[in-house]
Amino acid sequence: MKIAFHGAARVVTGSKHLITLSNNTKILLDCGMFQGMGEVTDHLNGYFGFTPSEVNYMVLSHAHIDHCGLLPRLVAEGFTGPVYCTPATMDLTRILLMDSAKIQMQDAEYLNRKRKEGQPIEEPLYTEDDVVKTLGQFKVVDYDTDFEINAQISLRLTDAGHILGSAAVHLTLQDEGKTTKLTFSGDVGRYGDLLLKSPQNFAQADYIVMESTYGDSLHKDLEPIENMLYEIINQTCNIKKGKVIIPAFSVGRTQELLYALNSLELKHKLPDVAYYVDSPLSEKATQVLKDHPEVYNNGVKEVMKVDHDVFSFKGLRFIETVEESKALNNDPRPCVIISASGMAEGGRVRHHIRNNIGNQKNTILMVGYCEPNSLGGKLLAGNKVVYIFREEYQVIAEVRSIRSMSAHGDYEDLLHFLGGQDPARVKQLFLVHGEYPVQQHFAQRLNDHGFKQVLIPQLHQEIEL
Repeated sequence: MKIAFHGAARVVTGSKHLITLSNNTKILLDCGMFQGMGEVTDHLNGYFGFTPSEVNYMVLSHAHIDHCGLLPRLVAEGFTGPVYCTPATMDLTRILLMDSAKIQMQDAEYLNRKRKEGQPIEEPLYTEDDVVKTLGQFKVVDYDTDFEINAQISLRLTDAGHILGSAAVHLTLQDEGKTTKLTFSGDVGRYGDLLLKSPQNFAQADYIVMESTYGDSLHKDLEPIENMLYEIINQTCNIKKGKVIIPAFSVGRTQELLYALNSLELKHKLPDVAYYVDSPLSEKATQVLKDHPEVYNNGVKEVMKVDHDVFSFKGLRFIETVEESKALNNDPRPCVIISASGMAEGGRVRHHIRNNIGNQKNTILMVGYCEPNSLGGKLLAGNKVVYIFREEYQVIAEVRSIRSMSAHGDYEDLLHFLGGQDPARVKQLFLVHGEYPVQQHFAQRLNDHGFKQVLIPQLHQEIEL
């Protein structure tokens, strides 16, 4: 039995982990898109490192694009097997992949209009037709259910607390007369999340594939999110009379922002300005979350006793059309614009940043992890010049961040997630989904907690289990 790491290896994005049994049965864990990797992004997304038609089964941990975003490409290149995931993940993936295809087609069209003579024609990775075909291969599996894929493979999904529907994947594999239990963490959420329940404990594993995005960070002891939002919005909109532009992932982060802003209103502290969510996908994702109240933690359930809609407040408006989105750039009035994507790598938010980055009255507020080579990552790093749609822009607007707004657990959360495991019985723990220096620090921390066999695989590295 072997496992190969074809994405999220010493980087955060592009999740793809391929298990091959001795009879050549292949199980793919996630099929994510690389995001924000600079000039190599297109190459990474264009090469799987394996043959899609040879994959028999696919398990999807959750709906974020860096975990599901290349599924239509996988299908287009020959994968015909089932895709297993939770019901909520299927609901979210449907809207995310359709949106991803639409954005890619729109961005390709925009760049081709701007294309200079001699430059190659931009092609989208996949189309909406590819997405429709892919969704036909989805099979839902409920949390805490032992699901037999075949005589050799049993699947169990537990709540990872990361986003709606997110799961840790637990496989029981019968191979050459031996039983092996392998756990893939997916992305691990936070204990004490604003909205969601905490990650579940899970049974002892022989091998663990573990995310490590914040393996050297602690989120606690930071200023509460509501306080920071109030300070930034008040300073920018009421005092400087500018705009706050917030790149935010449509699933998870946008809903957390809306919940925090709603909390400010309940406390009569919400600044009296216009609030726009400029992402049709975010509106759909918010509705999906409203349709699954069973995922809310007890704190949210208490608020719902006095406020039936915890994602709505005075002054909030969802923007639908491109024309309405463009009109925001011509409106000089102070406002808050929340728009996807979170790393500012695609969608309408890049247009908003481009139109507001040159004015010192404005603030660009980053609220989550950004790949260092992404536009968001470069803004967070303090770059004074950035490129947007291949054009150079001076960074005159103020750039702020709220570090505590992350759907990823910090190193204490990750260690808590592993708390039910006997380290001596874990034969190997693979660290994925993290920057290499962060992973090295976390590997040492794991060693100190008894996990002596920790490996940080390289891209496309294959390991015998």
